[in-house]
Amino acid sequence: MDRNSGNLTISMVAEVSGVGVETIRYYQRRGLLREPPRIDGSIRRYGTSDIDRLRFIKAAKRLSFSLDEIAQLLRLEDGLHCDEAASIATARLEDVRSRLSDLQKIEQSLTGLLNACGARTATIRCPLIAALCDES
Repeated sequence: MDRNSGNLTISMVAEVSGVGVETIRYYQRRGLLREPPRIDGSIRRYGTSDIDRLRFIKAAKRLSFSLDEIAQLLRLEDGLHCDEAASIATARLEDVRSRLSDLQKIEQSLTGLLNACGARTATIRCPLIAALCDES
């Protein structure tokens, strides 16, 4: 069967887009992806636009957009709402920068603790474990 024909089964769409069948069904329940009608009581048929939409969702998730944010972006895809899309992306970027700052602090703390482990002298207690115990 030609994958560009618009006559794809859900399993074919899943394979081509790189997401699972249950993920597709979940996205349909969330309203992120249309659920095609059954033609003559047959199985549902999908098209390449469904694959494109799934690839968009997958790419947006990689950039840490939530499914709610992705739904908002999908509603803005007509090209007339760039400012609104940019606002959503700006909020996501601020969140990423905040998490990055937190991760850098964690990295510094762990580096310091590991250095203390390497520099320990005849103490009985591991400096890393002692520091973590003192944190609580």
